[in-house]
Amino acid sequence: MAVDLSTRIGTVTLKNPLIAAPAEHLIEAAGIRAALGAGAAAVVVKSVNEVPAARTQLDRAEYLVFDEHWQPVPWTPGAPAAATIACRSGLTPQPFDAWLTQCATLDREAAALDSYVVASVVLGDLARAVAMAQAIEAAGVRVFELNIGTPYGGQSGGAVATELRPERVGEIVTAVRQAVALPLWVKVTGQSERVPDLAAAAFAAGADSVVMAGRLLGLVPDVDTLAPFLGTSLGIGGYWHLPLTCHWLATTRAQVGADRVLIGVNGATNGLDIARMMLAGASAVGLASPVMLRGFELIGDALDELRRYLETKGLTAAGLVGRAADQRRTFADMPARAGRWRDYVPGDALDQGVPGTGGGNRP
Repeated sequence: MAVDLSTRIGTVTLKNPLIAAPAEHLIEAAGIRAALGAGAAAVVVKSVNEVPAARTQLDRAEYLVFDEHWQPVPWTPGAPAAATIACRSGLTPQPFDAWLTQCATLDREAAALDSYVVASVVLGDLARAVAMAQAIEAAGVRVFELNIGTPYGGQSGGAVATELRPERVGEIVTAVRQAVALPLWVKVTGQSERVPDLAAAAFAAGADSVVMAGRLLGLVPDVDTLAPFLGTSLGIGGYWHLPLTCHWLATTRAQVGADRVLIGVNGATNGLDIARMMLAGASAVGLASPVMLRGFELIGDALDELRRYLETKGLTAAGLVGRAADQRRTFADMPARAGRWRDYVPGDALDQGVPGTGGGNRP
């Protein structure tokens, strides 16, 4: 019997929980079609906005892959599994009208595959973002993502926004929700200790789903040149981000309730990672940088791995959602294990002759 991979994002049913999240490989039609052909249930196209400065960002973009020693390695599918991807990124270079025509055309193609092409706008100017949302709805695109969580807000000279205040999130989402009726996914930043509050504000204002969370900014000094790699702070991501995303998913689910639909992004690299984020509370999971680095085959491989996992567990994809999150306890709820810390420090950190010490005797 075939495993049921379907999942619901508000009123939208996805045939599986894998979303091809936006990056440079989803600028042109060929890349979007490749992601659809590989099996992605939804493809979020590379974002657009109408702030003039944002149109020039892509021409300044640059990309690096680091190994675990913070040394650059070749940008190839064979990069280490533990690679960190860092970049100065930008928005689509296409004029809005051309971008929208492409989105609408490809969403019609996606419908024939039981998939979606999602139009994404990065907030720059709210009035223009609202007008864009209305144009997207009029063009027949079936899902709209509003990205207010890009990591580059403080680096872009006002070209894009990184919204950190729940009150402001509420104002923005309310304005868009009042302007359009189509399904609205809101992407929030991970550069805040208030991610659940940001999500709660988006839901209260009418979001159908919240995507969490936008990438982090980081700076990697080059010990040879003594300067920052690529000259500035960078958006960074990698497998190591998965526990952070899962934490925000679980804590947000606890705050907003299990009926609010979350989409996980940043840190998933394979099918088991999709399962991990779903167990933490995501109903679907976005993959971006791993596909850009390793190719569209990764989408099919991830879906195959997820399918095998669900077969082994005798579960549906929807049956994973929140199961680990709902078992999460606080530190205060955990059982006392007096002296346990002694098993995890070097032996010479302990006084001699103390009963029960087992320095280095780790299980």
